[in-house]
Amino acid sequence: MSTRYMKKVYGSNVFPKTNDFDDTSDNEETTIRDVKQKKFNTFTLLNNSSEDEKQDITDDNDVVSQEEEENIEKGQKEEIKRKKKKRQRKNRNQNASQNVGATKIDSEDEIERTVREVNKLLGEPTPSTSQVVIEDSTSIVLKSKEEVLSVHHKHLNPINELKRIFGSKTVQAEENKQRGKRRTGHLKKTWLVSPKDSWLPFAKTGLSMMLDTSMASQGGIQYFMYEHGPSYRQAQMKFIQAVESSDHENIISMVNQHPCHVDALIQLSELCKLSEDLATAAALIERALYTLEYAFHPLFNLTTANHRLDYRKQQNRSFYVVLFKHLTFVGGRACYRTSLELSKFLLSLDPVDDPLAVVLMIDFYALRAREYEWFIKFCNLWESTRNLTQLPNIAYSLALAHFRLGEQETANELLQNALLMFPGVLMSLLDKCSVQTDSRVQGHDYFNSKAANTTSPSLEKLQDLFVNRSYHVWKEAEVLPWLEKQVNIVLDRVDSKDEAVKFYQNKRIKRYQGKLPRNILRHIILSDLKGVTIAVSETQQAPSNGPILSYDPLPPLETIDIYSNPRASRRINEASNVLSLFFTSLFRDVGGNTPDFNGFLVGDNPEENA
Repeated sequence: MSTRYMKKVYGSNVFPKTNDFDDTSDNEETTIRDVKQKKFNTFTLLNNSSEDEKQDITDDNDVVSQEEEENIEKGQKEEIKRKKKKRQRKNRNQNASQNVGATKIDSEDEIERTVREVNKLLGEPTPSTSQVVIEDSTSIVLKSKEEVLSVHHKHLNPINELKRIFGSKTVQAEENKQRGKRRTGHLKKTWLVSPKDSWLPFAKTGLSMMLDTSMASQGGIQYFMYEHGPSYRQAQMKFIQAVESSDHENIISMVNQHPCHVDALIQLSELCKLSEDLATAAALIERALYTLEYAFHPLFNLTTANHRLDYRKQQNRSFYVVLFKHLTFVGGRACYRTSLELSKFLLSLDPVDDPLAVVLMIDFYALRAREYEWFIKFCNLWESTRNLTQLPNIAYSLALAHFRLGEQETANELLQNALLMFPGVLMSLLDKCSVQTDSRVQGHDYFNSKAANTTSPSLEKLQDLFVNRSYHVWKEAEVLPWLEKQVNIVLDRVDSKDEAVKFYQNKRIKRYQGKLPRNILRHIILSDLKGVTIAVSETQQAPSNGPILSYDPLPPLETIDIYSNPRASRRINEASNVLSLFFTSLFRDVGGNTPDFNGFLVGDNPEENA
């Protein structure tokens, strides 16, 4: 036993000698009697034995000195002080957390009061999608269709994608090089566009967004609309006069006087694009988009795909046009994932009517971004209501998506069906890919004369649009051999007089009749692809028989205008008769019966939707 334990037992530094335990003399009794009797709990020895033995392993035979005792007592006192301070700090932290909680509750109450005041001014919101109780399978399907169009915040800004491609240091160095003189003031951070340091601080622009109470909100869908204040209305009237003058200097002067006027920025961007100054054109579109996002309603969410803007209302159409132009500029910088997210967001603003025909390009950005699984899911969910596979771009791209995922059998079947349904695509596609066709394909009339004779001008325009935009994804080394093999299989089926060949031929002849719908014409105008043009006669349709305006190309038939345009002529009845043939033929099956469901071009207004 160590000396420390002996001290605890006997209460002093005097211990009995080990060789006198058998001695029963009076001296031993006196010594023991003189030892200070100390009360202690012997069970404490069990708790402290191992720790004390380790401390005394080198000096078991030494007696603890008075100095060591003082050190021990001093250490105990310090330990008590530390514990006391610790308890005091703990009490202070608890009091602070209670104060923070109270402050947080007060701030939340203040936020709720602010939201209620805003809602009184702009209108009460409807319950969000998360609050909607899904009762049947139909509601679940509708909810899934909306969810597939939801976007991610981190993929909305092209700067983030450029950093992933080239590295953050390279992009940051380029930004520092192009950064101009820093302005005073603060620019609010937004998701769609990163504000530039050279921009002036945004004050009151006169542009705002409010809840659209004229549209019935149901199923968690909320409608919003832009509102032009008095100052913005005055600027808009000046802009209309500047456009009427046909003088470019008036447009430039308009932008200098009103740097946040959206339509003037769009018009000036188009002028810069015509002069091949694409950098300035893109910068002007970014400023216009920032202005529109700056005016967002607090409840307008980019990611939920449950918020709508009515394209018929004149003040909403600028946002559609700016967003379309912005995503095309972003795609030109190889930021395909960002363009895909912007396309999903643009489509979610009106997925049924699709006023700018986003479905004609969303497949290209999905393939370029390698989002094959998402694209397949999107096609499966929206096929029943939009008949997506009746579009040549969707039919071919869906087959390529399955091919990229290694689903060979499905890809082969889909590509063969696409070649049978749209044979006019093949020769144009191979020509754009600079591929020399073999003698069998070149000499066979199915992909040449028969394809040309059975393809209507409207369908031919859709095919040209697909080929000129997406031929890059088909000229890759692993895709061309697969395409060649499936073409030969299709020719074998044609030579063997397969019944499917006749079926697709009749289907192709009966559909796609009449002139192109206005939303497809808008898409072609805004895309501005080389090799895809439209005749003047195709654009001379009511309600506007005048020139095509960049900030509002081909207004809808049932337009709701707040500004009068002296060149606009409203003859809706004439336009409805012109386009009726196209839609009735598009959804007629081979037997001549019209299906009882809406196709990819049919919405509430058949003459308007694509």
